[in-house]
Amino acid sequence: MSLDLKLITSLREKTGAGIVECKSALSESDGNVEKAIEILRKKGEIKAAKKSAERTAKEGLVHAYVHANGRVGAMVELSCETDFVARNEEFQGLAHDLAMQIVATAPLYLSPDDVPEELVAKEKEIYFEEIKAQGKPEAVAEKIMEGKIAKYFGDICLLRQPFIKDEDVTVEELINQKIAKIGEKIEIKKIARFEI
Repeated sequence: MSLDLKLITSLREKTGAGIVECKSALSESDGNVEKAIEILRKKGEIKAAKKSAERTAKEGLVHAYVHANGRVGAMVELSCETDFVARNEEFQGLAHDLAMQIVATAPLYLSPDDVPEELVAKEKEIYFEEIKAQGKPEAVAEKIMEGKIAKYFGDICLLRQPFIKDEDVTVEELINQKIAKIGEKIEIKKIARFEI
């Protein structure tokens, strides 16, 4: 089913959920906005988005993970609203999982917003030439381009990567699930990866 961008944007404005989540919910509900809102509510996406918009994460922790071979490690600064949650086992487990994710997947950026525009433009140019060489119609080419850029972000941006312990969930969705479960805003502030 082809979804109208205006419909996705409208749902996003109503719910505060991410574009990917809105698109997925609209696909699942065959374009029915009310059903899509219900789907997002069941997944905790709306609750997580509202918490993120309304609150500040000024507490948290810095967690480091070094792989068993001692040659690669990562650090993550993970924020929450209270020191009580920062000491919570589930929050600390999330920080550990994120550091392991960084070691395993070597993301270059935290989110697509952090990727320099000229880098994205260069990738689009490469993909466009590749698609053009295949002789695809413009409408099809546009869809292919969207898919390739989404995959590119999934390769280089931590939040868009499939979670290493459950590849059906992205890191961003994992964090939203934790926000819904713990009941506080959670944000990744900084990431760093070291390798010999």
